[in-house]
Amino acid sequence: MASETAGLTLANVLYEKKGSTAYVTVNRPKVLNALNTPTWSELRRAFEDARDDAAIRGVILTGAGDKAFIAGADISELAKVTAFEAEQSSRFGQGVLDIIEGLGKPVVAAVNGFALGGGCETAMACTIRIAVESARFGQPEVKLGLVPGGGGTQRLPRLVGKGRALHLILSGEMITAQEAYRIGLVNEIVSPAELITRAEAILHSIASNAPIAVKLALEAANMGMETSQNEGLLLEASYFGLCAATEDKKEGTTAFLEKRLPQFRGR
Repeated sequence: MASETAGLTLANVLYEKKGSTAYVTVNRPKVLNALNTPTWSELRRAFEDARDDAAIRGVILTGAGDKAFIAGADISELAKVTAFEAEQSSRFGQGVLDIIEGLGKPVVAAVNGFALGGGCETAMACTIRIAVESARFGQPEVKLGLVPGGGGTQRLPRLVGKGRALHLILSGEMITAQEAYRIGLVNEIVSPAELITRAEAILHSIASNAPIAVKLALEAANMGMETSQNEGLLLEASYFGLCAATEDKKEGTTAFLEKRLPQFRGR
């Protein structure tokens, strides 16, 4: 049954806003929050809304229930696609994850269970990943005769290194939250009761900083990963200069010298 939240009518995704935070929850617990085409489309709409809403400073992404964040693609749908449809589906999903990664606002993946295939890829597109002890991560596509199609072959090596990434991708094995933390795939492990409150605390900490600086720092890091270090350094210097021209820079430096908390306005 479709529900209307935050002005959007969505059937497979819960989307709500509280203060400066948007909450996106994949809501298909009976199939472990598997991603089908309608769900990808709804995720795109939710994140585009969060991106375009100036009042939203960050997003928390999680899955409904206590078993899965996103257990992967909907195999019943995947089994029927043609080669052309599979490529188009891959490109669409990649586009959604590009929106999440390039949102210009921090996105915390609150991983509450299985994050496999497209679920692991979705988590990797987020800015920060926190997970419960029972969470499991993996790219099992080779076990289905496929390769990762949502950026897994690209983001995973960048996050954990080529060797570790290829081990996961080629074996299709699942790893525990502790192992994901050890290799740098996960930032923190928390209890289930603390998962959302910790995600909120992380966003609150980031939201206390200058919005333009946060946006440009995210962009510099993301774009820098796609260029040489020298090109990345030039981009960083350019953004450093842009920030220096903002009212927030004046407020931040003045507040520091006056030993008070800054009041940033995002301009």
